[in-house]
Amino acid sequence: MAKKQFKSESKRLLELMINSIYTHKEIFLRELISNASDAIDKLCYISLTDDKVGLDRDDFRIDLFVDKEKRTLTISDNGIGMTAEELDKNLGVIAKSGSRQFKQEMEKSEEFDIIGQFGVGFYSAFMVASKVEVISRAYGATEANMWSSEGVDGYTITPCEKETVGTEITLYIKPDEDGEDYSTFLSEHTLRRLIKKYSDYIRWPIYMDVTKSRQVESGEKDEDGNPKLVWEDYTEREAVNSRIPIWQRTRSEASDEECVAFYKEKFHDMEDPVSVIRVFAEGAVSYKALLFIPKTAPYDFYTRDYKAGLELYSSGVLIMERCEDLLPEHYRFVKGVVDSQDLSLNISREMLQHDRQLKVIAQNLEKKVRSELKKLQENDPEKYRDFFKSFGLQLKYGIVTSYGMGRDGLADLLMFYSSKTEKLITLHDYVAAMPESQKYIYYACGENIEHLSRLPQAEAVREKGYDILFLTDEIDEFVVKTLISHEEKEFRSVTSDDLGLVSEEEKKAAEEAQEKNQGLLDFVKETLGDKIAAAKVTPTLRSHPVCLTTQGPVSLEMERYYQSRSTNGELLPMFKAQRVLELNPEHSVFEVLKNAYKTDKATAENYVKMLYDLSLLLAGMAPEDPVAFTEQVSSLIAQGKHG
Repeated sequence: MAKKQFKSESKRLLELMINSIYTHKEIFLRELISNASDAIDKLCYISLTDDKVGLDRDDFRIDLFVDKEKRTLTISDNGIGMTAEELDKNLGVIAKSGSRQFKQEMEKSEEFDIIGQFGVGFYSAFMVASKVEVISRAYGATEANMWSSEGVDGYTITPCEKETVGTEITLYIKPDEDGEDYSTFLSEHTLRRLIKKYSDYIRWPIYMDVTKSRQVESGEKDEDGNPKLVWEDYTEREAVNSRIPIWQRTRSEASDEECVAFYKEKFHDMEDPVSVIRVFAEGAVSYKALLFIPKTAPYDFYTRDYKAGLELYSSGVLIMERCEDLLPEHYRFVKGVVDSQDLSLNISREMLQHDRQLKVIAQNLEKKVRSELKKLQENDPEKYRDFFKSFGLQLKYGIVTSYGMGRDGLADLLMFYSSKTEKLITLHDYVAAMPESQKYIYYACGENIEHLSRLPQAEAVREKGYDILFLTDEIDEFVVKTLISHEEKEFRSVTSDDLGLVSEEEKKAAEEAQEKNQGLLDFVKETLGDKIAAAKVTPTLRSHPVCLTTQGPVSLEMERYYQSRSTNGELLPMFKAQRVLELNPEHSVFEVLKNAYKTDKATAENYVKMLYDLSLLLAGMAPEDPVAFTEQVSSLIAQGKHG
């Protein structure tokens, strides 16, 4: 028979399709197995009403055969097969799909779902094969036909013999080239790996020869006269795919323990997850999902190298190893699989068309994960605390990076260290325990809890009996600035210049002290210049002579954060904190400063600079000139001036 040309596209189209549509050559096996599964689906569907098919459901199968000498790989099925006309129509016209036509012509059965829709998957075989032969006998036909092609030059269809109904596709694997190891597709190990990766959950069994070892008698005897045993390899034909994925099973069919075992093997985690989430959704978009919330973060979780995303399947066929669009970034720690037959796939089935179905699934999964975390938080607080220590930072990122859009869904999940209970608590727990007189949610930001517990500004808050949240993550200050308030209670930093703790009498006394010492305070501001925005006396300090607070939107912690990310060490004015030096008028040091201001301005200047450096130290910062600070302290000690 004369060679035919591909009807719908030129040689260039076939070349582009082979080289561009598929990013990984190994995809060819997934496509051919999916096509074989489709063919069996069609015949199995017919067998429901036609007893002439002569096959029970358990008789259907897909087989792989390898001939390393001839460099051939054959994928065989006992599905519906194709006539010569169908071979010409389906394989001779690029993007012509018998599966799509089958779906259009027959009502969709709940039991069957045809995977292939585009008709181009078959041609992925040419990525690894120099020649492809298809021998097929259609159901109801007495003769078979062979379709043969070496690629862009066209194809032939000739009659041939085939005893049974079905299709055999034989690939003549290309010789190895520089940088291309085509022989790997003749390897038992590679084929089993690819089946496990892409087609493990095809509903029909996939058989191939599997190498095993056994002990046999060697024909010799040992010194005791017993037969010597040696190991020999042998092959056994067996099904290598799992067929029914665990996420397709109900709770009665697969226990939580089995799901946990699946998780630990699948995702290589030594620890049990803190939660298992099963989803069986039906409706406008039907899908099944099995999600896991890990207990601890992988070593690279907070690095750019970490690869997030759920495994995405379409009817048991792996479409994407990591689909990042199924969950928001703040839930990137969740692992698991999603399987749906309602997804709109692109032509190569390697990526998704980002359409309504995907968005619906993503929205539902986000709600499921949040609900599971809330349930864990309420029912098992200790387990939730362990989870939060690993992944709480990621939840905080979610609030900041969404510019507050995600705060309503995430604020309830946050936990911070309580100075009173000395453990992590939720914001709801904090507000619920607030005395009626307390107006604000007080917090302090710093590098560690020990330092924060000694902040001079915290004394006045503690004196009132109010709790303080200690925030030790770099991002924490941005989190509370984004949240603004929780349950109608505004956040207020203990380093703020207004803690809302001063009574009217105390305010009046502070105003009088401010007015009385205004000359000294102006001198302090003049001495320190641009280092501070203002100097004032404060009624909130107790045992300490001085402290550093801020006014305006940028705190000291935020300034430190921006400084750590500055490329040249310089900050724009908008990223600098407006510092306020607060002095305790009741402290003996204040009297010493006042006396020096009246009698010895040079000494007073040194005292002011020393007090500013002390305020920096109390705020967890280093003096701007450690050498000068050391000299001042040394000089003071040498003079015997202790105030």
